[in-house]
Amino acid sequence: MPLFPGNAQCRSIDEGWAIVYTSKRNRESYHGGIDMPAPTATPMISAASGTVIGVYPGKATPRGIEIVLRHSPQDTGLPVWTYIQYTHFSEMPNFEISQRVNMGEVLGPTGNTGISIKTGEQSLTRRSAIHFRVFSNTSGQYAVHRDKIIPLDGKWMDPNALFRGEMPFDSKILKALPLEEKEIPISVMFEDGTTYPADSKIVWPYTCERR
Repeated sequence: MPLFPGNAQCRSIDEGWAIVYTSKRNRESYHGGIDMPAPTATPMISAASGTVIGVYPGKATPRGIEIVLRHSPQDTGLPVWTYIQYTHFSEMPNFEISQRVNMGEVLGPTGNTGISIKTGEQSLTRRSAIHFRVFSNTSGQYAVHRDKIIPLDGKWMDPNALFRGEMPFDSKILKALPLEEKEIPISVMFEDGTTYPADSKIVWPYTCERR
């Protein structure tokens, strides 16, 4: 679970990693990221410096409008390549494939785009939020298939593990950690562009207010 700095007021999670959705969707299904609600048009920011590898309108997906960034170990300080997916934008992000993005750069406005699994139409009940999903691999290689980024030999990563700065990233191992080690200190960017800690390479995908 995220543990924010004492001097920061940040947007938190209302749906966590790996929630079971099977009963809602009548098939085996798990939540592959974390959700952070925010008013429509709230700017989502890049959690780390990286490269744009996917921008999709998502007209026929629950994800809606999305962007996917790939981050090298040099970008994040982590020993793996990471792939971060941001979804439900209210309008298309103004980025091109292969474009470099800086940590904290605004990606686009929050929304609730994406179809309902039950109706196949734009969801009318989803609240405005970011869906924040992370994958990792060791090679940096990936494929694109039907508007999806598929990392070669990729693994799901609990998004909170991004902020650990060290192994393990595997969900089963994280789940087995003592309770005190499950509170992950989160590095953040404030509205004035400064970060805490000052040398952060990864920040929460919304700016935070100073208390």
